[in-house]
Amino acid sequence: MKKLNILFSFVLIFTSCQSQPLKSNKMDTSKKTSNVYYNREDSKKVDVSNDVWKNILSPEVYKIAREKGTERPGSSEFEYKKDVGTYYCAVCGNTLFKSDTKFESGCGWPSFYEPFSKTSIIYLPDNSYGMKRTEVQCGKCHSHLGHVFEDGPPPTGLRYCINGVVLDFEKAQEAEKKFDGKKE
Repeated sequence: MKKLNILFSFVLIFTSCQSQPLKSNKMDTSKKTSNVYYNREDSKKVDVSNDVWKNILSPEVYKIAREKGTERPGSSEFEYKKDVGTYYCAVCGNTLFKSDTKFESGCGWPSFYEPFSKTSIIYLPDNSYGMKRTEVQCGKCHSHLGHVFEDGPPPTGLRYCINGVVLDFEKAQEAEKKFDGKKE
């Protein structure tokens, strides 16, 4: 009976992920520039209504971040990305993960074993679909990112399974150039 429940849960999750293909896993950059709440340097909490977010975010990002959607497995360019850099919340610019905590889990979504800081992520119980899971949200804007599971690699044993559409990435070399430019 337990195996049947696990199989049913997997089928339910897999079919719910297949429902609506997303056109893109990147934030609409034309709207990003008009997003006054996107700031990588300010860690102040962002408390904005979903009506405001709907006018700022692309439909794909809004569906995942604000309506707790799930992108199709294997649809994120970040799943196999190996570049060195930092992952940010595509909604508000909050620092979420360093690339050296990313690993290939084979689950279909970008996976990390540790967040950037203790305040980067908020943890909430998620009992949807008859399962007990832990939802992870952005610690700055409370956008849905994905879930965390206890089947990851050492040193934490955790797997942060994150929707790539709510991630923004900056290569380490690009960040270094910006930093060097500010020093002069």
